[in-house]
Amino acid sequence: MENQAAEVTINQVKLRIIQGDLTQQDTDAIVNAANPSLMGGGGVDGAIHQAGGPAILEECKQIVSRQGRLPTGKAVITTGGNLKARYVIHTVGPIWHGGNKGEPELLASAYQESLKLAADNSLTSLSFPSISTGAYGYPVSVAAKVAISAVITFLQQSTTSLKKVVFVLFDPQTFKAYSSALNEVTRQGNQRG
Repeated sequence: MENQAAEVTINQVKLRIIQGDLTQQDTDAIVNAANPSLMGGGGVDGAIHQAGGPAILEECKQIVSRQGRLPTGKAVITTGGNLKARYVIHTVGPIWHGGNKGEPELLASAYQESLKLAADNSLTSLSFPSISTGAYGYPVSVAAKVAISAVITFLQQSTTSLKKVVFVLFDPQTFKAYSSALNEVTRQGNQRG
């Protein structure tokens, strides 16, 4: 059963939520939920490195040798290698420790730093996975609200080159969590437009 995409427009940017494979997206960039070493890993990180080929890992190694491990909540950009996307933006989400150790702020920062990097590089479209909800254990329903709010706040505050931001979610449960978070957040702010 195909899930319908949810979509709203914020400050002339389309924000969409779809269920699908992040590595197959043809947006200018896709966001990788990376680990601080940037050396690839499991989940989305492993899939991106596998689909994109060794060029991505090469650039990651150069970044780490230049600036060290990537701090949680920060983002860097590399080539997309063999992916349809021209670039990969790597960001490190927080590990869930119950929610009182700054996780929401760090998670919001991971999304906003990624968006900032996309804008700084004049990209027009960007695809996100659900950051921190895999091996890092962030509860999906909680993470979804933080993610959607962070993206909407960023888009409201700045006019950027971005025209389209997509959340590409792997399974029906995650898709549903993000769709209802989108409804909730936009209903609260009631900022259609």
